[in-house]
Amino acid sequence: MTQRSGQQRLTVIPLALRDAADAVDRLHRHHRRPTGHRFSLGVLREDGVLCGVAIVGRPVARMLDTGWQVEVTRVATDGTPNACSALYGAAWRTASAAGYLRAITYTQDGESGASLRGAGWRQIAVLRPRAGWDTPARARADRGTDGVGRVLWERARVDAPVLPTLSALRDEMRDEIPCPAVGCGRPVTQTPRGRPALYCSRACRQRAYRHRASA
Repeated sequence: MTQRSGQQRLTVIPLALRDAADAVDRLHRHHRRPTGHRFSLGVLREDGVLCGVAIVGRPVARMLDTGWQVEVTRVATDGTPNACSALYGAAWRTASAAGYLRAITYTQDGESGASLRGAGWRQIAVLRPRAGWDTPARARADRGTDGVGRVLWERARVDAPVLPTLSALRDEMRDEIPCPAVGCGRPVTQTPRGRPALYCSRACRQRAYRHRASA
């Protein structure tokens, strides 16, 4: 798969886990390599340099590990423009071609998510920071956590079963999804299927479309 990034042509290639994990160790800002994967991808610049990788595995949260969805557990790049979007887009296309119905991933609270939006992903939940990793269901010696909230994103086929409702995730929820329309930020309400609408109102949806058209 090849994409044009300004004057730079980007080519997405399959990678072995070891090669992708080595790149994560070099390039990722705050995470170490994962221990396994379903598949991994890399992105090459025109000069043949590997400028980014994505590792896709089972969902880390057990309640989301249903067998028909995967999680992009790591994406790391050297800053090459559009490398992240190319990887997120290719991760979903590869997962969908393999028969998975949904792909999910997380960003840290405060990150823009522009690369995910550019690849067609959408926010579905905002999670408050965990108090620690040790739980009654799974005791851990390492009780620490980074204290950072996270945003949950998805790409899904139309026939994908719905995720747990926001009320079912309430113990981890910080608040509802904020409306992404410029100048809004009000909470987005749930749809009858238990998932957040994209915008808080029809006016915000129209304003967001006009803003994208003029950008």
